[in-house]
Amino acid sequence: MWQTMLIVGIVFIILEIFTPVMFFLNLAFAAFITAIVSVYIHSFNAIILTFVGLSFVMLFILRPILMNLVTNKSQKTGIQDKYIGKVVKVITPITKSTGAITIYGERWEARIESDEEIPEGSEVKIIRNESLVMFVEKV
Repeated sequence: MWQTMLIVGIVFIILEIFTPVMFFLNLAFAAFITAIVSVYIHSFNAIILTFVGLSFVMLFILRPILMNLVTNKSQKTGIQDKYIGKVVKVITPITKSTGAITIYGERWEARIESDEEIPEGSEVKIIRNESLVMFVEKV
């Protein structure tokens, strides 16, 4: 019976590869654990109950943890921690369409959302970025 559960686990892994939704991966883990348990327990009903129980546990406990890990890694770009919220110096007057700032010795294109102009030498705070352009506001 353990061979059957091992094959079921492998099938769930293959399904997860083609539909990466972190659903079949949990069922695969449950199948692999059930395969280990089925080496010692030979009752078909007990094995099925073990698989169903472990599937629910994996889906309600492990899946949220896995989803959190995946979404946290994909959202962090490094820009948030390193640049956003920092006060920097203007090296070229900033308007809606032109301007530049310097931070950590790097030159970045900068823009302001309002119609005013920020003169060279002023200090501004970085509020967000779009690609290689930092959007700033007066301090």
